[in-house]
Formats: sequence, C-alpha cells, structure tokens
Amino acid sequence: MDKLLAILEEIEPGNDYASETRLIDDGLINSISLLTLVSELEDAFDIEILPADLIPANFNSARSMWAMIQRLQKES
Repeated sequence: MDKLLAILEEIEPGNDYASETRLIDDGLINSISLLTLVSELEDAFDIEILPADLIPANFNSARSMWAMIQRLQKES
C-alpha cells in the first residue's frame, strides 16, 4: 500500500490519500491524472486495468484502488 500512496502523491500531490474516500467524485483526481495513474499502477504492480475496471468505485480511495490491485494480481 505504501507504494500505491507514493504513486498517488507523485501524480497528484497534496491530497490525503490515506483517508480520502471521494477522490474521483470530488474531482481530486482529474481525468488526465487518472490516465497517468492507470499506467503507473499497471507498471508498478504488473497488472492490466481493463475498461470495465475504470469506475469511480475502484478509484475513489487508496483502499479501493488497493483492493482492485490485489484482485487483479490474483486474476492474472
């Protein structure tokens, strides 16, 4: 999870990623940052994020992203 938090802070600094639960809904991560984030997560965690995974529920918090990452790692 620390690696995920570091990636988030690098892409879009200044948010409280450890506790925020509405990153997408509140516009704290914009569409450009989301595209960069998807690419970084795929590289860092050796996963493939499919279009079906690109829903706010998977990206509204670091915890939800971490759960998605773990699920995708198990599926591969």
